[in-house]
Amino acid sequence: QVQVVESGGGLVQPGGSLRLACAASGLILSVYDIGWFRQAPGEEREGVSCIIRDGSTYYRDSVKGRFTISRDNAKNTVYLQMDSLKPEDTAVYYCAVRPHKYAGAYWTPSTYNYWGQGTQVTVSS
Repeated sequence: QVQVVESGGGLVQPGGSLRLACAASGLILSVYDIGWFRQAPGEEREGVSCIIRDGSTYYRDSVKGRFTISRDNAKNTVYLQMDSLKPEDTAVYYCAVRPHKYAGAYWTPSTYNYWGQGTQVTVSS
């Protein structure tokens, strides 16, 4: 049975940092594409970052230069390092997993098969 679990969310002041972790059981993350999505109240879920099987990384424009996605194969975990956080980054953050068979479509939720339960990130003074 596949399980995807996010951790690391919390309350942080503007300009602060958080590191989210996505751990999985029942599959090996390194052979899949892993996406981080977020959803703020009243908003649609949006893709934030993605790391694909070959290690290539992708970011939405609003987080480029501030967020970094990485993978630790030994721990079967993907991380999202978030620096210089802004109030508009406040949302529930989700980790999602999909097979490596799509060309692009990194921000399309329907291409992802497995989702975690989400972790709340709140950026506020």
